[in-house]
Amino acid sequence: MNRQTITAWRTSLFSVAFLGLTSLPALAQAQDATVDQAETAYTAWGDPDLQGLWNNNTITPLERPSEFANQEFLSAEEFSTLEDQAIARVTQQNAPSPVRTEPLPAGGNVGAYNSYWTEQSTRLVPTGRTSLITDPSNGRLPDLTPEGLSRITSTENLRIAAARDGRLPARGPEDMGLSERCLWYRGIPTFPTGYNNNYLIVQNPDFIVILQEHIHDLRVITLDERPHLPPNIRQFAGSSRGRWEGDTLVVETSNLKMPFIRRWARPENSLSRGDLSEDVRILERFRRTDQDTLDYQFTVTDLTTWTTPWSGALPWARVDGPMFEFACHEGNYGMANMLAGSRADERAARE
Repeated sequence: MNRQTITAWRTSLFSVAFLGLTSLPALAQAQDATVDQAETAYTAWGDPDLQGLWNNNTITPLERPSEFANQEFLSAEEFSTLEDQAIARVTQQNAPSPVRTEPLPAGGNVGAYNSYWTEQSTRLVPTGRTSLITDPSNGRLPDLTPEGLSRITSTENLRIAAARDGRLPARGPEDMGLSERCLWYRGIPTFPTGYNNNYLIVQNPDFIVILQEHIHDLRVITLDERPHLPPNIRQFAGSSRGRWEGDTLVVETSNLKMPFIRRWARPENSLSRGDLSEDVRILERFRRTDQDTLDYQFTVTDLTTWTTPWSGALPWARVDGPMFEFACHEGNYGMANMLAGSRADERAARE
């Protein structure tokens, strides 16, 4: 591809990315009736077409809940009951709150966003699996290695965890999470969180780009057989190299520098805080199974953290746009205020 073509492609990509694309709450939102239902599943240059805006929100947990033990799939009755319970829970959360007539006590908890601001999924994955993890067969994360356990229970890691929870003063912004610093939000593989579970995929013959509009996470996957980055260069998005195997995009990612998303893992057997090891490797498979569904499968290999690799599956559903910019820094006084609070705590301790 010549420089003029590359420039034109980049201009087109960033025009799309920053025009504004919105967060939609429903995993299974229908396509607009004006969309051409006969659109081809292949690009003009012959590759499978993965482009579009996708959402991966679900109430299916990463790990299988203990009440399902060795049960891999839900029964039809269990499936319906769990979704009905989720609908009832969302309805209750969206009910009007009592009007507060008395001021909160000084120093009391003022609360946070109400449920209006969250992406309230009520859908399980269509397969009815009891967990996103497909291997090990028990649907749970493997045991931590001694090295992994030692790393996350180290004095420094526990200090940082306490600072992020507000139990100890933070020494500086480096003690805070990447999302609080407006640097990076989602890990790889990517799991749904409280909101903004949308992904814009744009592709050309040499690149596939995934925009996750939550702190502007832009992931570039190369298809031109270039080697991975040198081992000493680590990035939040890592070094992703893709290839086509039939209709499936296979992506291998290394050189990662990121935390495992803790909200998806039970504390006694997961990285509740801290980075994965430098040895972590991620294998992902993307395949479009129909116009509105993208099959997403992944395998995580980090044998200095977990005793065995582990795998999972999480379908993505096509949704309407647009997606609006997530302006993380704009008017965000959180970091300055949190650090000011840490300095106040230190002064109080000295006094």
